[in-house]
Amino acid sequence: MATGEEPLVLVTPKAGATWVTLNQASRHNCLNPPLIGALGNVLQEALASEPVAVVLAARGPSFSTGGDLKGFLAHADDPAELRDYSFGLVDGLHRAVKDLVACPVPVIARINGPITGGSIGLMLAADLVVMAETAFVRPYYVELGFAPDGGWTALLPERIGPAAAARIQLLNQRIDAPEALRLGLVDEVVAESELDSVVCGWVAALARKERESLRTTKRLIWDAARRERIATRLDAERDAFVALIGRAEVRERLTRTAGDLKVLDSDQGAQRPGG
Repeated sequence: MATGEEPLVLVTPKAGATWVTLNQASRHNCLNPPLIGALGNVLQEALASEPVAVVLAARGPSFSTGGDLKGFLAHADDPAELRDYSFGLVDGLHRAVKDLVACPVPVIARINGPITGGSIGLMLAADLVVMAETAFVRPYYVELGFAPDGGWTALLPERIGPAAAARIQLLNQRIDAPEALRLGLVDEVVAESELDSVVCGWVAALARKERESLRTTKRLIWDAARRERIATRLDAERDAFVALIGRAEVRERLTRTAGDLKVLDSDQGAQRPGG
């Protein structure tokens, strides 16, 4: 990070919780190696103070639009280079997801806008999720020929059932906030202006609970066997993503979308997600 530039991920103490905020608003918090690297670093920092909870948030109109297609395109002419780039990106994202599910304190996701592609993993790893009523979830993988990553097959079926998870991904369905609530993908849907109130209310409620009981409950829910099973599935997603990304068909689809990365399907101007 150059002198004078804001951090890609902010770490802020607030009312007993540690807020971890994605801070690439101008790029819809798309996932790239610098942001993923910064996220991995700050997650360790966030736990050092033993907060009541960790809050995942984002600045800008989107929570995150998934993998940065410009990053994939920059390596598209060399299949081996593209596979290496993709492995590093997805593996870094998955390390963050694994760290979150192993987090000893509750994790709260504050979803202010679109969350697409692999960035869903940051939401699926949370224990409590509040979503703005204008936000939505969408996979996009079958449009580009990518394999799912971030937990679309490793974590989503656990949350909403395998049949619903398959339908959403195979048809690339957009899941608006009310439907996400109905499916059990999120815990509460409110106006964007009310997100902080809900999060702070949850943090205050957690602060009144007995700390070791909270930790024990979290540890039993995310026990070693479950975490190992999820880790194995995430590794399978990563390997499948790398296996598909170098195909000629994918390079052709990436090239066709090169001039149309800003607006797709009227999804609030969100960049088409990658991994």
